[in-house]
Amino acid sequence: MDSIKITTSQNVDLEYEAAGVGYRMLATLLDEVFKIVYIIIFFLIIGLTAKSNPHFYDGDNNYTLYTILILAALPYTLYYFLSETFMNGQSFGKKIVGTKVVKLDGAQPGVSSYMIRSLLRIIDSGLIALIVVAVTEKSQRLGDLAAGTTVIKLGSKVTLRDTILYKPVTNYKIVFDQVALLSDKDIAIVKEILDHSINKDKRDNLTLLAQKVKTKIGVSSTLDDESFLKTILLDYSHYQFER
Repeated sequence: MDSIKITTSQNVDLEYEAAGVGYRMLATLLDEVFKIVYIIIFFLIIGLTAKSNPHFYDGDNNYTLYTILILAALPYTLYYFLSETFMNGQSFGKKIVGTKVVKLDGAQPGVSSYMIRSLLRIIDSGLIALIVVAVTEKSQRLGDLAAGTTVIKLGSKVTLRDTILYKPVTNYKIVFDQVALLSDKDIAIVKEILDHSINKDKRDNLTLLAQKVKTKIGVSSTLDDESFLKTILLDYSHYQFER
């Protein structure tokens, strides 16, 4: 499987496994199943409602019926946009397969990125999408090319350690109060680069990241780079839990 190199705003190179045609096809098929199940459940509810209410389809209720149909169609039509936006780059199919949408510049995809990807599915689906994913260097379909995104294969199931916050330690005392100056986005980037650099044994990345964090929050430390960054993550976790 081809790898994708992403350079973050901290000038750190991260390598991910690209989600090829097979993974993307399987995720899409699963998503279509979820969409079909949603429609079936919706019409079952409508049918049961009509059965219990003989006047449900009367002329006076047409506007109500049309409104219900439009509201029901929105989640189906906006399925990919809504799921990827609220599930951090994953639809239900992607979550099962273990893939995720990421930005090629290392930033967190935003609403506009997910919207562009979703809108271009109108022309970017089926055989066209498969061909484009297969021939592009970073396994991108047209929506990805326009949004500056791609889809990667995640290594394993997500656990508490894979989230932004670490598990609290009893009687822990925050070392760097300045972590209050950091945002969730900052911490997410720190954790991702830290984990990736340790796994790939790229210590230079840790030195560069540690220096940027120290400069941002205005602290100095005698801790080695890895210990300093782990302390920052633990401090931030406790800062959030104590708020």
